[in-house]
Amino acid sequence: MTEDRVSAALSPEAVLQQVRVVLVETSHPGNIGATARAMKNMGLRQLVLVRPKYFPHPDATALASGADDILEQARLADSLTDAVADCHFVIGTSARPRRGEWPCFDARAAALRVAGAVALGPCAVIFGRERTGLTNAELDHCHALMQIPSNPDYSSLNLAQAVQVVAYELRMAACGAPEPQQRQHPPAAAADMERFYEHLERVMLRSGFLDPANPRHLLSRLRRLFDRAAVDRNEVNILRGILAAVEQWAVRAKSNGGGDGQA
Repeated sequence: MTEDRVSAALSPEAVLQQVRVVLVETSHPGNIGATARAMKNMGLRQLVLVRPKYFPHPDATALASGADDILEQARLADSLTDAVADCHFVIGTSARPRRGEWPCFDARAAALRVAGAVALGPCAVIFGRERTGLTNAELDHCHALMQIPSNPDYSSLNLAQAVQVVAYELRMAACGAPEPQQRQHPPAAAADMERFYEHLERVMLRSGFLDPANPRHLLSRLRRLFDRAAVDRNEVNILRGILAAVEQWAVRAKSNGGGDGQA
């Protein structure tokens, strides 16, 4: 067994401590406080706020109802990329069907997926804006989507209510978390994958394979492909090495007047 191999079972508390709740551009500070309360009720402690409209704020403190420690420890982030940079599994919440190829789970199945993934590193659950949710560009940072089954005639949930439902399912999943998957190398963090996607886009543009006028659809499909592959840290380094070799070959080919790039 290598030192990178993950095999130790985690307690429910340890599982929950590895789960990060991320709120994106929250408009109402009371929702942040109510989210902190919901998290503390269920044993979650990591709260990250991406560009909240008002925070800190007395309404957040009032609605936290004793979960002040969660608010005090909350981290502010300038971007979603920064908020999930060290996470290897990211799931976004969505109240409506989305065009794209994200796998989608209900809250219970999603919580089980998260509970089974935290043994390999931090995971994040992302909640979008109260009125509009998450954009498709933000969902590109997610490996999967989560929806909360509700009455189709009245399906709207308050943000903090949605967090409470998901936090409950996470706690139930943590109390019965499956044995962690054993892997020889740790999974690639979100920041590693973002650097790989930037590198891949650059090489595809320079090679002429990617249309610079309409890159998003193909790039989103490639993100889903690598999400399904669950790339580990060693594999992403191999992929980056291949891309670097292609770039070097292209430079040599250009310096040789368009030849085959051989020295």
